[in-house]
Amino acid sequence: MGWFFKKPADAAGSTTVAFLVGLFVAFGGVLFGYDIGYISGILAMKYWKTHFSTGYRDEFGELNVTAGQQSLIVSILSAGTFAGALLSSPIADHIGRRKALMVNSCVFMFGNALQTAATAIPLFLAGRFFAGKTAPGGKKEKSEFSLSSAYTNNPPGLGVGLLSATIPLYQAETSPKWLRGAVIGSYQLFITVGMFMAGIVDNATKDRNDTGCYRIPIGVQFIYALIIFSGSMFLPETPRQLVRRSDFDGAAKSLSRLRRLSIDHPAIVDELAEIRGNHEYEMSLGSASYLTCFRKPLRKRLISGICLQALQQLTGINFIFYYGTTYFQRTGISNPFLVTVICDVCNIVGVFPGLYLVEKWGRRPLLIMGALGMAACEFIVAAIGVTMPDSTTANSVVIAFVCFYIIFFELSWGPCAWVVTGEIFPLKTRAKALGMTSSSNWLLNWALAYATPYMVNPGKGNANLGSKVFFIWGALCVLCAVFVQFCIYETKGLSLEQVDELYEKVPHAWQSAGFVPTVSFADIQQRSLSMAGEEKEGKIENEVAVSEVSS
Repeated sequence: MGWFFKKPADAAGSTTVAFLVGLFVAFGGVLFGYDIGYISGILAMKYWKTHFSTGYRDEFGELNVTAGQQSLIVSILSAGTFAGALLSSPIADHIGRRKALMVNSCVFMFGNALQTAATAIPLFLAGRFFAGKTAPGGKKEKSEFSLSSAYTNNPPGLGVGLLSATIPLYQAETSPKWLRGAVIGSYQLFITVGMFMAGIVDNATKDRNDTGCYRIPIGVQFIYALIIFSGSMFLPETPRQLVRRSDFDGAAKSLSRLRRLSIDHPAIVDELAEIRGNHEYEMSLGSASYLTCFRKPLRKRLISGICLQALQQLTGINFIFYYGTTYFQRTGISNPFLVTVICDVCNIVGVFPGLYLVEKWGRRPLLIMGALGMAACEFIVAAIGVTMPDSTTANSVVIAFVCFYIIFFELSWGPCAWVVTGEIFPLKTRAKALGMTSSSNWLLNWALAYATPYMVNPGKGNANLGSKVFFIWGALCVLCAVFVQFCIYETKGLSLEQVDELYEKVPHAWQSAGFVPTVSFADIQQRSLSMAGEEKEGKIENEVAVSEVSS
């Protein structure tokens, strides 16, 4: 998206390499999106359900898997997702960001191999933990939301959990500051592309009466993972990770490669000095442990990042992607599967204006506008669903506002949640903090997928909200706007090092838009070295004077 933006006059070198590198890394989002998209098609394949059944017959008299088997699969899946996000930090810090991408891709391919080879549930369980959601499930009821959907439509396992934190980490540490938001936001774009591609593959194999009906959609993911693995072999390590290792020569070479400038170019020297100075200043303030993230002054950033990722799920977007087809069926829409395809198209189209606006408007205005836009659409959908439940005209309006709602999400909270959490943490704790914020996203994803059928379904013990559930999502979107106003700082146009100064000098988030950085961490480091040298020189002079007096 680099051609959408005017390069600042003071930005030396080319941004083409950094942009293409960030875009390639974002391709990992295809794994996440594809994993979300293809499972619903597999669950509807009769051969697949019969193949994995242990003899249980569902309420329709068809061979299926039991609710207990589904529950076990979900618990392992959730453990893999949560663990993957948290494990991303020690892996990325220990072996580096680039190698972490390669290792994470291998973990995904290992789990994918187990799933592709599986002919029974136990091996699927192992595959789901390592890769993602390809578990057996039940046939959805046509008249109401299926509880089995809550067990099967959940975030991916260990492999995608690892990638979900490593990808924005790598992008943030390599992108130029004036293009960083668009680059990190492209991760969301590839998630939506993956979902769309999954639907195409499912449609092509749905009528097969052999194991190819599910093995082909699962196996296609090998191609995506291999692309990430092989491409990562040629990526540079991030300059900031090399500074963490005190490999300053390597950091200069990496930065030179990303900016397409010579190592001794003043712009490279100045940027590297700023990164190094900031890191050494941060390290002088304390350690880089997990406990550090929960202490002042980093605690405010961690809590805001965790809440931001959690609120992204509380917008209710996955209600549409997990239960949308069933919801449209219940409202009397004649072709709910076609409506779902339209939603997938809106899902992709909506990301593009967001990648532009995140750098033009900034993070805060885009998040607030998106939250209020989603809230308005959801309140309208809820009101129409309650007052005119059987109206054909009303159904058309519902479809239109659901599409607007998806577009508002994809241009704002979809990419921006990843952008903000990728920017706000200092180098010494960035990987650890991103692991924790990403894990909160997956945890809320699972919780909502599990709870939604109880909120919406009719029946004993259920809330039977139906369309009224959109009132809840709308109210939570209003909460999202309030949260951004009071808790999210504007980081547009700032380097990652200047973000640290922002949090030190600006006490309130709503005052952050006018912040102008004034501190040079390179100068702080130089002054510290000079003071240390003067102190050492003074000690030597004193020792000489004492020696002369003694003589």
